[in-house]
Amino acid sequence: MSTTLKFTALLLALSLCRGLRHDYIDNYIDNYIDEVTEEEAELVAQPSKYGSLWPLPQKVQLSEVSFKLTSSSFRIVDAKDSTAGPSCSLLQDAYRRYYEYMFGIAKRQQLNKGRRTGPSELTELQVWITSPDSECDSYPSLTSDESCESLPHSYHLHRVAGIQLVYEDEYGAKSINSTTISDFPRFAHRGILLDSSRHFLPIKVILANLETMAMNKINVFHWHIVDDQSFPYLSRTFPQLSQQGAYHPYTHVYTPADVKMVIEFARLRGIRVIPEFDTPGHTQSWGKGQPDLLTPCYSGSKPSGTFGPVNPILNTTYDFMSQFFKEISAVFPDAYVHLGGDEVDFTCWKSNPDIQKFMDQQGFGQDYSKLESFYIQKLLDIVTTTEKGYTIWQEVFDNGVKLKPDTLIHVWKGNQQQYQNEMANVTSSGYRTLLSTPWYLNRISYGQDWQGHYKADPQDFKGTEAQKKLVIGGEACLWGEYVDATNLTPRLWPRASAVAERLWSAKDVTDINDAFSRLSVHRCRMVDRGIPAEPLFSSYCPHEYKGI
Repeated sequence: MSTTLKFTALLLALSLCRGLRHDYIDNYIDNYIDEVTEEEAELVAQPSKYGSLWPLPQKVQLSEVSFKLTSSSFRIVDAKDSTAGPSCSLLQDAYRRYYEYMFGIAKRQQLNKGRRTGPSELTELQVWITSPDSECDSYPSLTSDESCESLPHSYHLHRVAGIQLVYEDEYGAKSINSTTISDFPRFAHRGILLDSSRHFLPIKVILANLETMAMNKINVFHWHIVDDQSFPYLSRTFPQLSQQGAYHPYTHVYTPADVKMVIEFARLRGIRVIPEFDTPGHTQSWGKGQPDLLTPCYSGSKPSGTFGPVNPILNTTYDFMSQFFKEISAVFPDAYVHLGGDEVDFTCWKSNPDIQKFMDQQGFGQDYSKLESFYIQKLLDIVTTTEKGYTIWQEVFDNGVKLKPDTLIHVWKGNQQQYQNEMANVTSSGYRTLLSTPWYLNRISYGQDWQGHYKADPQDFKGTEAQKKLVIGGEACLWGEYVDATNLTPRLWPRASAVAERLWSAKDVTDINDAFSRLSVHRCRMVDRGIPAEPLFSSYCPHEYKGI
């Protein structure tokens, strides 16, 4: 290749992004390497004109211009004028990770010497970060700018040329097509909830799914870490909570080192970690290690020996919550914590004579939702002192609790009409909101239920444009009653991928046939990377899952 062509080829890969938002490099390089040949796509579905891009970028312009890639010569490097360089561990980690994605298979296959010859060779992908603050050492946030676009492939960089997409021929040789992509997410909050209380999830499983989230441009891990069934979070301030409340105090807990590992692993992939500590209900495991935290239930005039929700009438309750959430605010760096507030059973409160007396003193009558609101308001005041924002399930809003203007309301209840009405009510009150109702992936059915997840849209409700702008995204939820490490990943993927595209791509990306074509190949790509994503329908992958 001539010197001039080599120089042009280097410039081909130059990219521009508005800043090093933490999943930018994952998004950028994933688009770069995720193309496959039409021959491979036909193995599982009719080929899409967009190849296997998932989720679909906002703007794509395809090109027939092609270049060869070889593992021995290709490198991902920092552009000369990039504000982030070799000292940015976030970038360097991503470079190594995606190089392995690109060439790991070729290394294992020991390519045939007689493979077909390809086009001119491309030797570098240069990543150019233009933001003055590259944010290499900080954490992703709700306001992180995830947009990126390609820059020109000429000497003077005057016209857009673009990101190249990698595909593999029948001999395993890698090539790229020059393709222009301008991309940004439709919604800033694209999450997945995993439940580690009903069944303990080993750290290895959590990390594997964080990796898969990054492959799908999911940027929030909602960690429903504790619940009635167990308390696996090992608190430094109250270690007895997990000692008494976990399934096992040593083998089924998340130590401070475990939590730190999850947060850092997620950060390097542009994923926020938002913990949920749900009260006053869903707290049976809390009471095992914290005396007097829960309400004693009565049978007639005598205690029954069972306990209900958090006891809202004791000052010790709020002393405990103050210390506990002070710790949580220090351990979890995200600006938000999820406080739950759902499904509070009033039966125990109604049976307790001390609660009844308190209700009379406060003038609550027999309206126990007022007692719940009393507790929630005091809890919100406590969390506010930690300088954290909070997300709450919709019941807290429905019960009229006074909320901060930046509160996020998480909608999860009802059928389509009911959740659409709830979204309209929340946004008409000026609050930002997240949707999960149509994306409870623990609910399974025979057939391609991913299509229903794909068709649901969080902005499909009656409201003004100003209301629609208050919808910041949504979350797919995988509750753990029937899910543990043995079946979590195949149940989640690629069904959660459908939610990922709905929350990333443009509103008018609704072609279910094209989605099936692209998602089929994307699913095989996850399988090839060691993720046991379940099939969409009868098909096969060029590289089948090898098992554990």
